[in-house]
Amino acid sequence: MTLLIVGIILFVGVHLVRVLVPDFRRSMIASLGEKGWRVAYSIASIATLILLIYGFGQAREVTGVLYSPPIWMAHISITLMLIAMICLVASLLPAGHIATKTKHPMVLSVKIWALAHLLANGETSSVLLFAAFLAWGVILRISLKRRQRAGEITLRPFVSAKYDLYAIIIGIVVWALIIWKLHEWLIGVSPLVI
Repeated sequence: MTLLIVGIILFVGVHLVRVLVPDFRRSMIASLGEKGWRVAYSIASIATLILLIYGFGQAREVTGVLYSPPIWMAHISITLMLIAMICLVASLLPAGHIATKTKHPMVLSVKIWALAHLLANGETSSVLLFAAFLAWGVILRISLKRRQRAGEITLRPFVSAKYDLYAIIIGIVVWALIIWKLHEWLIGVSPLVI
């Protein structure tokens, strides 16, 4: 469990550097350059992700259960994951209505993903992991809203509604693959086993 907690703190911490310690980020860019900072940030992100995954795998074997969700909650979670996948794909394409209306579709996707998993999983390790990601998403969304108001960032402009159609189609395909086998292959648990 300790490895999981350390992994969560480090992973979320790395991904909140701009929010929590913007001066540190600026000083690192000044000393390493933009490219050097991106390389260092990427290495830190990958290393903390590996630690997080390993820690979660270890913690899953030894932690107890905080709550037992009702069976029907799994159906809600699977439906929420469809929405999360559509938002995720929309964040990677030129902006359609989904991207412009949600403003930050990738952050929304992570929040929906975390909430869906909190609804379906009551193990201590799962609750810690998904609550941390949900909190990260909320903090980041608040930060992005403030940065937008301050003029530091601008939202992507609308390009075409065809990208909404692409996001929905690709999102459904990715979601179906995850439900069908990918989740079981990657995580070791089928989302369809209730």
